[in-house]
Amino acid sequence: MSEKKSVSEDSSKVTKSLSPLKLNNKRTFLIGTAFFSITLLWYVYNTQCPLILEKMLTEAYGDGDYKTLIGVIMAMDNIFAIIMLPIFGHLSDKTHTKLGRRMPYIIVGMLASLVIFPFIILCYLWGSLVGVMVSMGLLILFMMLYRAPSVALMPDVTPKPLRSKANGIINFVGYIGGIFGGLLLMLAPFKFNVDSTTSVIIDPTTGASGLAWPFVITSVLMLIALGILYFNIKENKIEKEMKDDMDRGEELSETSVGETKDGRLTKADKRNLILIIAAEFFWFMGFNGVNTFWSTYCLENLGSDNYAIPSTLLIASSLATFIPAGILAEKIGRKWTIIIGIVICTLGFVTGIFFTELTILAYIVFIFVGIGWAFINVASFPMIVEFATKKTVGKFTSVYYMASMVAQSVTPILIGRFMDVTNNTAFFPYAASCFGVALIIFLFVKNNKKTIISETVIIEPIAE
Repeated sequence: MSEKKSVSEDSSKVTKSLSPLKLNNKRTFLIGTAFFSITLLWYVYNTQCPLILEKMLTEAYGDGDYKTLIGVIMAMDNIFAIIMLPIFGHLSDKTHTKLGRRMPYIIVGMLASLVIFPFIILCYLWGSLVGVMVSMGLLILFMMLYRAPSVALMPDVTPKPLRSKANGIINFVGYIGGIFGGLLLMLAPFKFNVDSTTSVIIDPTTGASGLAWPFVITSVLMLIALGILYFNIKENKIEKEMKDDMDRGEELSETSVGETKDGRLTKADKRNLILIIAAEFFWFMGFNGVNTFWSTYCLENLGSDNYAIPSTLLIASSLATFIPAGILAEKIGRKWTIIIGIVICTLGFVTGIFFTELTILAYIVFIFVGIGWAFINVASFPMIVEFATKKTVGKFTSVYYMASMVAQSVTPILIGRFMDVTNNTAFFPYAASCFGVALIIFLFVKNNKKTIISETVIIEPIAE
């Protein structure tokens, strides 16, 4: 007990004698444009592809229960991610180029993804199920190429005590992409609907070619995001400028990684890492299950084609919460910030069980779920990369995303099967149960080391 206290006291004495750590908001905001492109694309992809697949399978093979099969297809991106994220995360840790460690992967991955993405809807309009599947597979490959490197870029240049606030900004920018995705679907000149047999159809009053616009505009916005990153983020220069602050951040870490030989995890740190990953697995099981089949559930069980409105409200409430959640995480700790978020999401999905139509109550529930999800996201990723040294950020970023991707590989199949056998009524109980399990697991996470950072943290104005 005395050893832990002396570590905390020594760290605070050292940092008080130095200039305070500063979070560069402007740079963090610009780095977030990579996450903007990821969130934008996945919103359109996850919302539209299940409907596209259901319509094509019905046209090809007749009426039937295809949600389990669609769940398998939608899980393929996550299955690929389990294999590829650790590879690209580790490779980017070892890469050294004039553009930096992460930027080569970001540039190639974003360019290839924005070119391939529109081919999904084009192949659908051409009536080629094989073409849709091939396009989805290629897109997944190149999205995985740059996903881990783009997320690792923030902790590469952000000292550990500042990462919750920085992650709030990153998520804020990223979820602007989700807002754009929702607006594209609401304003696009097309509409998915259901007929009297609850089969997915295209509204006959709109032109089928209008389906392409959200995909094409998404690619254009991704190209703009890539340009912003390329011309503003000079990775090698920033890392040199931040070297001293990064070293001081290691002294203020909430883990013991910086105090052990070769940055190895202590027994207590390993226990916490396993618990965090396990809880993360279950909250992604619940959230992605809803994300994958919400449009289907809304059409078939609530009788509404306005599925984009609640999803957009969820993203908007998350967007408004990210930065305050980062501040809250500094005040009460990352652990309790996440616990509050899990409780909010669990209560929201329990309430959803009683929905019989899409009413104002549903909109309110999705707003609160968005707030809870923001609390979880802001604090969870920094908790994982807290275990990393400056040479293993990509590796631990991959660990974080591997846990989420394993969950997102399993959950579309499970919830699809449950929905098939229960006429979709398992939709909200499934999500609520997953978050409940995550809460139980996460309560066992312990803070092994506390540091005093209040006198070392300054947030610079975003207009600096």
